[in-house]
Amino acid sequence: MALVAASVAGAATGAAYLNAKFHITKDLSTLSALRQGDRNYATAAAKGKGNVWFLFEDVARRHPDMTCIWTREALYTCRGVVTLAARYAQFFRSKGVQKGEVVAFYLQNSADFLIAWLALLSIGCAPATVNYNLTGDALVHCLKISGARLFLVDEDEGCQARVEECKTKIDELGMERVTVDATLAQTLSSFPATVPEKGKLARNMAGEYPAILLYTSGTTGMPKACAFTMARLYSGLTYRRGSINDRTGPGGDRWYSCMPLYHGTSAIAMMVSLVTGVSVALGKRFSVRHFWQDIHDSESTVFVYVGEVARYLLAAPPSPLDRDHRVRCMYGNGLRPDIWEKFRQRFGVAEVGEFFNSTEGVFGLFNHNRGPFSAGSVGHHGLLLRLLLRNVYVPVAIDPYTGDVLRDEKTGFAERPSHETGGEILVNIPNEEAFQGYWKNQDATKKKYLRDVFRKGDLYYRSGDALRRQSDGRWYFLDRLGDTFRWKSENVATAEVAEVLGHYPGIQEANVYGVLVPHHEGRAGCAALQISPEAKSKFDYRDLASYARARLPKYAVPVFLRIVENPSHIHNHKQNKVPLREEGVDPEKTGQKAPEGAEDQFYWLPPGEAEYREFRKGDWGGLVDGKARL
Repeated sequence: MALVAASVAGAATGAAYLNAKFHITKDLSTLSALRQGDRNYATAAAKGKGNVWFLFEDVARRHPDMTCIWTREALYTCRGVVTLAARYAQFFRSKGVQKGEVVAFYLQNSADFLIAWLALLSIGCAPATVNYNLTGDALVHCLKISGARLFLVDEDEGCQARVEECKTKIDELGMERVTVDATLAQTLSSFPATVPEKGKLARNMAGEYPAILLYTSGTTGMPKACAFTMARLYSGLTYRRGSINDRTGPGGDRWYSCMPLYHGTSAIAMMVSLVTGVSVALGKRFSVRHFWQDIHDSESTVFVYVGEVARYLLAAPPSPLDRDHRVRCMYGNGLRPDIWEKFRQRFGVAEVGEFFNSTEGVFGLFNHNRGPFSAGSVGHHGLLLRLLLRNVYVPVAIDPYTGDVLRDEKTGFAERPSHETGGEILVNIPNEEAFQGYWKNQDATKKKYLRDVFRKGDLYYRSGDALRRQSDGRWYFLDRLGDTFRWKSENVATAEVAEVLGHYPGIQEANVYGVLVPHHEGRAGCAALQISPEAKSKFDYRDLASYARARLPKYAVPVFLRIVENPSHIHNHKQNKVPLREEGVDPEKTGQKAPEGAEDQFYWLPPGEAEYREFRKGDWGGLVDGKARL
């Protein structure tokens, strides 16, 4: 008997060891949640209820008096949200909005944004969420491709002014403009508090129809629209709920977001919370000064982040509010490895839900991190998922000059590096329908497909992102396609260089990119550095050079430094390399594309020297004349 007991104990210990090493249970849980989500959607769709509006109605019936939406201005119960959504829906119908149409939103964060979105879902429609910072041709372009006939505009003076600048062109689109203000609120109060046609319009929505129309950032061209479909939203509910362990109902979790709701990360996080019975809190916009005060006052337990938000918060002076909160988890994308643990230690946020995805939604990763093992990674796959996805998520080598996939001259097939080396991730798809495509843009859609990659007839989706996966299953971001550059016949991944520099004392942020230099092939590395005020006067450029050379390959050590007061970011708080890259290090171009950097100082690391020294016009002249070589 003792021998049997010992054998059982030994087997259990062995199984526990294997599970800890290969993360089998975690993989099985992930697969189960994904399959359950698909089943839940299929069951709902078969009943004509594959629209999350019906889930929210059920939440409101079960918890009518629960705080549904917290804002600095007001609290909204579930009952109140349903009532206001019904009135919005009646208003939309009075404006001629028909089932299957899109209504354009040019709105800042507010309860009205979420409630109007719910209202549209209740009548079988969707919002097209336009970036409220856009103006001119970009704004008109986004409105035009949406196909909307109705246009909701925020009452904010800046929003009104930007729209007014384009009034003639917007009028030519035949759009009716409605300002979301006190006058509209008065108008809404006159409509019945019942959903039009008793909710029949929300039924039988096609799975590929958008629950929301989102736009790409448009940093290198006009924004493209992409549908976040009804099926994708509904089927993803189970996974989100399980992956973050959401606590629903009164006394449960509350998700806070001051990230713009026109951005998919914020919008989807808020809507998933609402329709699964989790309360939400909204900030008007991101503010370092008000962030933790909002978190404290709203009693939020999870917050949404994007891009460099965590770095901004870390750069702020210590405050009693740093740990005077109930936050257990932060959820989003773009948390850089160099500040991951610094943020956790200072603010006491135990869990990080870092995901890697795009507006298009074909390639996605998730990392629910609670400790050092997966800190800094954008996703993790145990042994089971690594085996299942080995030939689905595939890295390929890229020509950094053209952005094309490198192919063998004889066979014509792509070069496949190891997952550990990494490359642009291609996703093996069965057919073109696996990617719903860009809204009314077939040309852009076709560019995302790649055929005959490893054998004749195969089909892959181009993610546009370079990543690597370690042998233990941890995924790490390398670069956006177009950010990687080539120097000294080697590829330089900007994100990896930025991570190394970001750990150096006194550097608050590093934005790395390649610049053209006369008489040199490729691009030389340049790092735009934001140095903390207390470190600036005594910053040691010799030590920085030594530090970089000890931790980076010779070709990856930045040749140039640009010391910036205000980092270059786009509207979603992600780094913007484009204007800095276009200016390069030519003194005559400084400030042309990035006006806020007109007074930036430049340094360089001349060959054979031990420290970065000031880069002057004469140094640039030497490069132009060919007298200086790097």
